[in-house]
Amino acid sequence: MFGKTMVVVSDAHVRGEVGDETESFLAFLEQVPALGDCLLINGDLFEFWFSYRRAIPQRGFLVAAAIAMLARKIPVAMTGGNHDRWGHDFWRQQANILYSPDELRLEVGSRVVVAAHGDRLPSETRSASITHAVISHPATARVFGLIHPDWGLGLVKRFGPQLADNTTDPAVLQQAQIRQTEWARRRLVRDPTIGLILLSHTHRAAVEELEPGRLILNPGAWLKERSYAIVTERSQELRTAEAPTR
Repeated sequence: MFGKTMVVVSDAHVRGEVGDETESFLAFLEQVPALGDCLLINGDLFEFWFSYRRAIPQRGFLVAAAIAMLARKIPVAMTGGNHDRWGHDFWRQQANILYSPDELRLEVGSRVVVAAHGDRLPSETRSASITHAVISHPATARVFGLIHPDWGLGLVKRFGPQLADNTTDPAVLQQAQIRQTEWARRRLVRDPTIGLILLSHTHRAAVEELEPGRLILNPGAWLKERSYAIVTERSQELRTAEAPTR
């Protein structure tokens, strides 16, 4: 069992600069043990993250360190998103976090929960599908790892907005949400043990019961509204964090 009360957050897209964005998320992490007894970060924690063999991206250090310290207190799990999937070695080996670049199967009480970021489902556009396939390929990670971090992160800053899937078109996101729901329905049919499916990526908070007692949940995007969710064996609740006081 992973825990009894799971805090779920996704799509923070932390850029790592010292400022309100980072401080807000750090304040939330400090509150997590009072909200639940375990934490799931369901993809796109960072705007970009790469797990170098001997280096940690400076801009993500404060948040990465805070999560590693939190994992010493409560169980922490993380799925990779389309912005930060290259991180498994660091999170598993150095931070003691249960990490999967794709999908996790967790038990919250006696409830089976399957979590995935959702970008690897049928994508919004053909170009997004191609981009996801190239970025996620192991050969791409190997080549990028050979580039000096200063040069590699510079390339990401220069070309990232063109490569990343950053669409905000409501119609496109609505179709993506529909595809996620259809995928979840098929998954529940194939695996009757699943009680809850967690998907993110669309930045749209939602809870829907697809079959009696079996649901799909999207916690929304921390980046936009500081939204998160609380999941227990028998319940799920969408919440919004208060802005930290100065």
